[in-house]
Amino acid sequence: MKFIDLFAGLGGFHIALENLGHECVFASEKKEHLAKLYEKNFGIEVNRDITKVNIEEIPHFDILCAGFPCQPFSKAGDQLGLEDQKNGNLFDKLVEIISYHKPEYFILENVRNLKSHDNFNTWKYIKDKLENKVKYFIDDRILSPHNFDIPQHRERIFIIGSKSGLDHYSWPEKKDSTKSVLDFLDKEPSKVTQLESDKVEVLRIWQEFINKIPLEDNLPSFPIWSMEFGATYPFEDEIPYRLSETILENSKGVFGISLKGMTREDKFKNLPNYAKKNQLDKITKKPIPFPNWKKHYIRSNRAFYEKHKTELKPIVKKIKELGVSSWQKFEWNVQGGERDLSKYIIQFRGSGVRIKKPDFFPSLVTVSTQIPIIGWENRYISPSEGAKIQSLNGITLPKNLGSCFGALGNAVNADLVKLIAENLIIDSDKNMNKHSEVFAEKK
Repeated sequence: MKFIDLFAGLGGFHIALENLGHECVFASEKKEHLAKLYEKNFGIEVNRDITKVNIEEIPHFDILCAGFPCQPFSKAGDQLGLEDQKNGNLFDKLVEIISYHKPEYFILENVRNLKSHDNFNTWKYIKDKLENKVKYFIDDRILSPHNFDIPQHRERIFIIGSKSGLDHYSWPEKKDSTKSVLDFLDKEPSKVTQLESDKVEVLRIWQEFINKIPLEDNLPSFPIWSMEFGATYPFEDEIPYRLSETILENSKGVFGISLKGMTREDKFKNLPNYAKKNQLDKITKKPIPFPNWKKHYIRSNRAFYEKHKTELKPIVKKIKELGVSSWQKFEWNVQGGERDLSKYIIQFRGSGVRIKKPDFFPSLVTVSTQIPIIGWENRYISPSEGAKIQSLNGITLPKNLGSCFGALGNAVNADLVKLIAENLIIDSDKNMNKHSEVFAEKK
């Protein structure tokens, strides 16, 4: 059957459907370097702007594939959704194409937050367009490669559609186990990036930190926000921005710095970044208090430091001197595990230095500073390893490391798409033959 690949990126949909014997007749990708790579990898000319294409000129196709831009719905972005000026209306373009060409099937992919975005209103809009405007039978499922023998935790929503019904379809069955991370590492990696010296020092300091915690005490399951150690500024009833000068004057800010005698401007310079904002409700225009989860984290961090102040005070001075605020946060996602950072997979994220079990890789993301780190080899994963994690083995990748992992972070996992598609797509000729054989047997 013939398929089109929209917002094609590195070609995860292309690889999956080509492996099932189908033929790509049209592809579109906005980014120039990815469009050129796509042409090199698959030998097909790539349209550069789907919003300007004449829909009637798209060749006939049976299957539409699209990982339409996720930034409007991602928790990592502004979450403007369908109101996003740059990418929010691209879903409507898909609807136009489906409405005109009426393919037998479509497979769409996006971040899992798409479904709950804007209190489920975005999903209601999408569902209404697909079911009521273009009249397709649809179904959706949130799936991750780690449930299908690929050690990457990457939950995405997949939306499938069929013009003729979905009675024949069943989603692929999840597995209880997955392949080892070690199976996806290069035996003798040639193009690897060693961890920078300043990040090596960050890990050394946090290793010293966890070594100070008595073994009989568990390491925190909540994120460690070291800037709350020694802080006393009020936060329970009102956001710090609304506090009076008198209250702030008698409070302590980050790392227990006294705010007494400072100007109001300097006082706020010595509060955590999340405590400096004056967020107002869009409707009432009243200040929005800290959410309960944030209050819990602040409360827990202050109590944790008070309990272990004697052991931690010397090392907290070193943490205070770290040059990046996110390096002053630490996420220990290895409860009960050996207290040795070199045993784990590590990520330097905006939310902090995250330590996780080496059972599967974290989701590859578009931010090049968040490339997973192999703790026991003191290096980032290589581009070829990233391609294996996304089931994109064998294709040419962007040469620039940041562009490469940006593209891999945007890609759809090819093997997962293949599992979804092989149960969905029934060749019309084969299907007719099958029905004829059944009829003949009955006769």
